[in-house]
Amino acid sequence: MTDHTIGIDISKSHLDVFHLEGQEAHRFENAPRGYRALQKWLAQLAVTRVVFEPTGPYHRAFERAFAGKLPLVKVNPLQARRFAQACGTRAKTDAVDARILARMGAALGLEPDAPASEKLHDLRDLQIARTALTKERTRLRNRAHVQINAVLKRQTRARVALVERQIAELNDEIAKRIAEDRATARKRDILCSIPGLGNIVAAAILTFLPEIGTLDRKQAGSLAGLVPHCRESGQWKGKSFISGGRKPLRDALYMPALVAMRFNPDLKAKYTALREAGKPAKVAIVAVMRKLLETANALVKADRLWVDKTPCA
Repeated sequence: MTDHTIGIDISKSHLDVFHLEGQEAHRFENAPRGYRALQKWLAQLAVTRVVFEPTGPYHRAFERAFAGKLPLVKVNPLQARRFAQACGTRAKTDAVDARILARMGAALGLEPDAPASEKLHDLRDLQIARTALTKERTRLRNRAHVQINAVLKRQTRARVALVERQIAELNDEIAKRIAEDRATARKRDILCSIPGLGNIVAAAILTFLPEIGTLDRKQAGSLAGLVPHCRESGQWKGKSFISGGRKPLRDALYMPALVAMRFNPDLKAKYTALREAGKPAKVAIVAVMRKLLETANALVKADRLWVDKTPCA
C-alpha cells in the first residue's frame, strides 16, 4: 500500500498543503470552514503522516481540530529548515515549506505523535497564561522600585495586586483540572513527594512533559534540553553545551533544583561532589536539574512515592 505523506505550512490566515505522492498543492483557510474542506480532501487518501511546524498561536486550533483524526507529526522548525538547506533549497515561501515538510516526513519515516487530549491542551493554555502573568508581575515590581510619582506608584501596586489575584485563580484552575483525572492526580502526588518539588512545578512537569513515566533516563533529560552535547573534531575538543528541548519545562526545574541541592540529601550530595570535582556552579545546577527530572520519571514509572533513605545502624 502506498504511503501518503502530507506537508502543511500553517500561517495566520491559511494552510498551504502539499501531497508528496500526488505532487498536488492546495491552500485552505485556517479556520473551521477550511478544516472541513481539508478533511474532505484528505478523506480519499490513506494518509500515513501529516507533517507540520508549530507556529505560535496559529497552529493550536489546527492541532486541536485534527488530534486523533489525522496522523499528525509536529517537527522542530529549525530541523525542518536544516533539512531544506541539506536538500539545496534556499527559497522560503509557504508553498515551498509545505513541500519540504512532506519530503522530510517521507525521507525520515517520521511516526505520528500520540494525540494530545483536550484536557492537556487546556492545561497548556493555562500554564502559558500563568507564565505570562508571572513575567508581568516581575516587570511591574521592577518598575515600582524606580518610580517616584505617588500616582504611578499607587497604580502599579493596584496592577500587581490584580496580577497576583489572576495568578492565584489560574493556580486553582490548574489544580482543579489535574485533580479531575485520577491518573494525573496520582502522578502529581508522586512528584510532590520529592523534596524540592511542589504543586506549581509538578503541574508544569505534567503539562510540558505528559510522557513522564513512559520514558527512559536519557529521553527524559533530552526532552528537557538538559543533556550536554559534545563538540569534538579530530584533536580539537570544545566545551559541551545544553541546547534545544522544551524550554518551559527547563525553566520550571531551575528553582526546584536550587532548593533540592540544599534540602534533598541525594541531590545535595551530587551537587557537592560536582563542585568538589571543579565543575562550575551552573554546570552542577544543570546536573541537579537533570537528576531531579530523571528521579521524577523513574518514580512515576514505578508508581511509588519518594522515600528518604534511612542510614544503616
